[in-house]
Amino acid sequence: MDDQFKLPEDCTDMREVRIGVDTTDRQLMELLDRRFGYMRAAARIKTDRSVVRDEARKAEVIGNARSDAAQRALPAEKIAEIWELLVETSIAYELEEWDGIRA
Repeated sequence: MDDQFKLPEDCTDMREVRIGVDTTDRQLMELLDRRFGYMRAAARIKTDRSVVRDEARKAEVIGNARSDAAQRALPAEKIAEIWELLVETSIAYELEEWDGIRA
């Protein structure tokens, strides 16, 4: 982590805010990398391509994100939209991985 990184409540100028945003973005990318690693694992584990898309699970994941955002007083509906895109991108990625493993 950047040695100039401060938590939001400790920032006193825009330089500190920008360092915090950039550091947080790098951390988010690390978490996305891990999340997509789970998609690779799912592609390896699932024996049937037809089970990659699971609408009930998709709804659960998006609902969890919406609820968590609301509890944190964040814009829950917009975050649910972000999660919709994240889940759809994850499904597409998993399908590509599934096909690649079995090619």
